[in-house]
Amino acid sequence: MELQCPTCVLRPLQAADAPAMAAQANDRDVWLNLRDAFAHPYTLEDAETFIAATAQTPHTVFGIFVEGEYAGNVGLSPGHDIERRTAEIGYFLGRAFWGRGIMTEAVRAATLHAFDTLDMHRVFAVPFRRNVASARVLEKVGYVCEGVMRRSAIKDGELLDQLLYAAYDDTRVAPAAPGP
Repeated sequence: MELQCPTCVLRPLQAADAPAMAAQANDRDVWLNLRDAFAHPYTLEDAETFIAATAQTPHTVFGIFVEGEYAGNVGLSPGHDIERRTAEIGYFLGRAFWGRGIMTEAVRAATLHAFDTLDMHRVFAVPFRRNVASARVLEKVGYVCEGVMRRSAIKDGELLDQLLYAAYDDTRVAPAAPGP
């Protein structure tokens, strides 16, 4: 399964993607905006383990590819029990791809996949408050900021606020910008 976007393609990760994933993910500035489960330094073995763990259907984790080159990941973590129709979205993009609108397209496509294919009613994200670029991606896609979770995370020894953003299947997400 592939999800086509104007400047990128989302597809399930394959074992052959591991070296490129390790190269893009092994960046302290990337790691600083992700959960601690995301290793740093990020090794080839970390990438191989992650890719093997995401080989499932329905697809909930996708590699982001720009002109055939691995750029990052976007993934959905479905909820359980009473939260079974919700999913948390998480993502990262390698530094070489920052500032080009790629993540906005990837988050939009993955969110629509959650609604249309996975039958989710709500998709949410909890970026660090200091991660203005991530919050902006969510806002451009149409996510609503539901609140601030004060002092809710510790990253690299620092106590941080997180923002709670969500999109809902009844309001959809903002359409993609018209192409050139």
